[in-house]
Amino acid sequence: MVRWQPGTSERLQAAALELFASQGYEQTTAAEIAQSVGLTERTFFRHFSDKREVLFHGQQLLVEAFLAGMAAAPDDATPLELVAAALDSAAEFFPDERREHSRLRQAVIDQNPALQERERHKLSVLAATVGDALRARGVTEPAATLAAESGATVFGVSFTQWISPGETRPIAEIERGVLAELRGLTAVGPGPAAD
Repeated sequence: MVRWQPGTSERLQAAALELFASQGYEQTTAAEIAQSVGLTERTFFRHFSDKREVLFHGQQLLVEAFLAGMAAAPDDATPLELVAAALDSAAEFFPDERREHSRLRQAVIDQNPALQERERHKLSVLAATVGDALRARGVTEPAATLAAESGATVFGVSFTQWISPGETRPIAEIERGVLAELRGLTAVGPGPAAD
């Protein structure tokens, strides 16, 4: 058996997703995933700490894409402009050819409450990291937290639309529309004064 080949992580991810979709997440073992691509269970665990991580591998790359977008934004960008730059940067992480993979991945996650919780945690970590980056740029509270949480929400809503059946628009276009919707909601003006 070949001990190492380029793309081993990607092969394991693709095999895992296919097995999770066909026989269920709980019913699939790490050994089965590895064997399906001609590898050993030990090799699987060299790449992933557990089978759940196969679905969430790459989270750090998404966070880094958000941070790169913010870093490239002008110094005088507003908090929402920084979030928009982060969203634009992260959109490159989701090319159209990745949509079917993302749809299948989400279908697996939707069938398992523990995976759903892990997905929510991913968005929470994203919001916290963006909030830290905003504060590092001098954005004060509560603006930093509001902008960061809003950015994570815009991303989550946009991603859900992007993978919906029949959707063909690029995620960047969807994100811009969702962000415009958010800005429209906040432009209505203040609500009743607090006592």
